[in-house]
Amino acid sequence: MFEQLSRRLEEAMKKLRGEARLTDENVADSLRDVRRALLEADVELDVAKSFVAKVKERALGQSVTLSVTPGEHMIKVLHDSLVETLGGEAAEPNFPGNPTLVMMVGLQGSGKTTSAAKLANHLKEKRARRPMLVACDVYRPAAVDQLQVLGKKIGVPVHAEPGEKDVLAIAKRGRQAARDAACDLVIFDTAGRLQIDELLMDELLKLKKELQPQEIVFVADAMTGQEAVRVAKTFHEKLSISGAILTKTDGDARGGAALSLREATKARLLYVGTGEGIAAFEVFDPQRMAGRILGMGDVVGLVERAQERLDQGEVERLGKRMFKNQFDLEDMLAQIRQVRKLGSVMDIVGMLPGAGKLKEKAGEIDEKAIVRVEAVISSMTKQERKSPKIIDGKRRARIAKGSGTDLQQVNQVLKQYDQMKQMMQQFSKMGGKMKQMQKLMGARGKGGGMGGFPGMPGF
Repeated sequence: MFEQLSRRLEEAMKKLRGEARLTDENVADSLRDVRRALLEADVELDVAKSFVAKVKERALGQSVTLSVTPGEHMIKVLHDSLVETLGGEAAEPNFPGNPTLVMMVGLQGSGKTTSAAKLANHLKEKRARRPMLVACDVYRPAAVDQLQVLGKKIGVPVHAEPGEKDVLAIAKRGRQAARDAACDLVIFDTAGRLQIDELLMDELLKLKKELQPQEIVFVADAMTGQEAVRVAKTFHEKLSISGAILTKTDGDARGGAALSLREATKARLLYVGTGEGIAAFEVFDPQRMAGRILGMGDVVGLVERAQERLDQGEVERLGKRMFKNQFDLEDMLAQIRQVRKLGSVMDIVGMLPGAGKLKEKAGEIDEKAIVRVEAVISSMTKQERKSPKIIDGKRRARIAKGSGTDLQQVNQVLKQYDQMKQMMQQFSKMGGKMKQMQKLMGARGKGGGMGGFPGMPGF
């Protein structure tokens, strides 16, 4: 989401390289580029001005230690200022009350219904809450059906009354249904509009008065930039929103909404939607987000995502087969599906240190090519995946037809597999040598491991 902003900020910082010290002149010069980068990222004008003024005051008001360069010092000032602008520490609500009542509000198309289900699933899995979803959007076609489908998918009960138009009555009965079912969290999926109008706000105000919710969460589409901030301000003035969820952050958004929402409304940015899947939902962490914007990456976040989304048993099984040189096309397909759970290639690269330069190389990767590889292997029989040598010309033609590709693409997948197989053979040989060394060193040392260190893992 912050690719363009990250690149422009990096260019702005280059101007300070080689400078002996920070002065009014070189700081002002670099901050002009910072301000321009923020505006290009669709950050609200007042927020951009306030941010630049804050950075300038800190940059010139702090002494630069001899151990860092002026450029490095400015990056730290930028990082600290970004963290503050984004909200400081990560602050997931405690969701007090029994039951806790949460109203989801926002414009139509922002991802409100999906976010309601994602929030319910997150709190169920991470906080051991017992949620219920209440379908209060009686206007959008299929809104009730969508919530029921999502509820069934995540194993969360949904109170819905198809055909009923009295939103207040649905909400009251939903609240009572949650109490009767001993649910300790009730999430109300309210109606949205294509734009703010009096009817929408009047209905939401009546719901707020009736329910007295502990949390009113605004759902913003990251793709809408400054428009999301303008809308959030209106919702905040009318309803006093307590927090926000930013959706579609895995798309081509320029990042302006994330930087502006907190400053414009003072409401906490609570969560971000990082993809279409139910599990693609994370607590918003200003520290990590600032690191990603400045190209420092978010390795901790990537590890946590891997732990949450990947089947650890499957990862371990694939690792063992690789190092034993038993890797076949069935394993290659399983590996692709595991990696795709982490998100797009660009999203993963964005969480690594030095993301700016890595993305230039990753930009050459065709995301659709990964889908084609999966389609080609999926079109093979189990026997063909286990024994690729039997795939002759006739079989290749059938696989190409079944996967919607051509012979050249099928041949390319098989070639990639052969290259991986050769690499695995090298790892396997290396592993054998390492084990021999471990035995030798274990016989000489006292620890029974490599160099006398107990439990030195082998391959």
